[in-house]
Amino acid sequence: MIATVQASRYVTPLREGGSLPGIVEADDLGTYVVKFRGAGQGLKVLVAEVVVGELARRLGLRVPELRALELDPVIARYEADQEVQDLLNASIGLNLAVDFLPGSFGWDAGYPVDPDEAARILWLDAFTANVDRSWRNPNLLIWHRQLWLIDHGAALYFHHGWSRPGADPQRFAHQPYDASDHVLVRHVGGVAEAGRALAPLVTPELLAEVLDQVPDEWLEPDGGRPDEIRRRYADYLLARLAGESSWLPRAAAA
Repeated sequence: MIATVQASRYVTPLREGGSLPGIVEADDLGTYVVKFRGAGQGLKVLVAEVVVGELARRLGLRVPELRALELDPVIARYEADQEVQDLLNASIGLNLAVDFLPGSFGWDAGYPVDPDEAARILWLDAFTANVDRSWRNPNLLIWHRQLWLIDHGAALYFHHGWSRPGADPQRFAHQPYDASDHVLVRHVGGVAEAGRALAPLVTPELLAEVLDQVPDEWLEPDGGRPDEIRRRYADYLLARLAGESSWLPRAAAA
C-alpha cells in the first residue's frame, strides 16, 4: 500500500471545503494536506483519492505524493478549536496525506496548458466519473510551472451505492459523462486521441497495482475481504473501459 507516516503536529485547518482538511507535519519531516477519515464523506472518499490519484500517476499525469498518515489520540489533546478536536478524535488511525506543494497556486484559464495534457486529464475524469473539476473548483495547481492534479474524492460514484440490490458494473460502464461544466472542456476535441493513448495502458495488472495502494482498513467497512472489494473496483473500472464509446465526451459538449 502507499507508504505510512506518523503525524507529529497538527498545524492549521483548511476551511475552503466542507470536510475540513488540515495541514499536518509528519515524522518523515514532510508537510501534508490531510483528509481525515472522520470527516462526513467517510472512507470511500479516501479510497477514491488513492485509486484515481495513483491511476493518474501511472498514466503520466502529475499528482502530489500520497501517504497513509497514522494519527495518534495525543495530537487532538493540544488542539484548542473544538470542531477540529472532534474531527481529530474521530480520525484516530490511518488518514490520507497529500504532499503539500509550497508556493503552488490554483490554475485558471489565464495560465497556458498543453492541449494534449488537458485532453488526457479530461479523459481520466470521464473514465473515473470525476464531477469535481469545474470552474467552481478546478482542483488543478501550478507548481514549478507544471500542472498538478488534486482532489479526486468525488470520483468513482458507483461505490457509494454498490451494496444496494441490482448494483451492476454495466450500469457504470455506460453512464455518459457530462463534460459541459469541466474546466478543460475547450480541449474536448482531443479526448478521443487521448483515449487511444491511455486506454490500452489501463490493464488488469495496472489496476491491481493501483488498488493494492489502498489500505485494507479503508476497505473492510464495505463488507467482505479487502481482496474481494479490490476485485469489485477492478470489475467496475474494466467494464467502464470496455464501454468507452458510451461515455467518451464529444466535441459537441463544448
